[in-house]
Amino acid sequence: MNPVGFGHIRFRSWDHPGVREPSQLTAGERFAERAIAFFGSWTFVIYQTLVVITWMFLNVCGWHYQWDPYPFILLNLAFSTQAAYAAPLVMIAQKRNAQIAGERSAHDHQMLLAVIRHFDIKVD
Repeated sequence: MNPVGFGHIRFRSWDHPGVREPSQLTAGERFAERAIAFFGSWTFVIYQTLVVITWMFLNVCGWHYQWDPYPFILLNLAFSTQAAYAAPLVMIAQKRNAQIAGERSAHDHQMLLAVIRHFDIKVD
């Protein structure tokens, strides 16, 4: 990730509270973030749609061998397995994002208190 510049100040997204450098993430966290980024993309939706259409076409119009005839029970099993693995990955990514948001919120609160003390602002 490239640093972003504001005048003479340069920072990276992981310089903010709660955001760790990518090398500090565990292998599971890195995998979960990459998987969720893929599952939530149009690329995944298009690939999955093509696989399902091909699967159904080959099994409905199969002249020689139909490995999963209508009502496509094996295809339903594949979808269930995919959902069983996708749900925990989504939860891992959400947990990490919630931790980041909580730490950023605490940091923002501390910064606000410092500003109030510095400028001697009266809060009613």
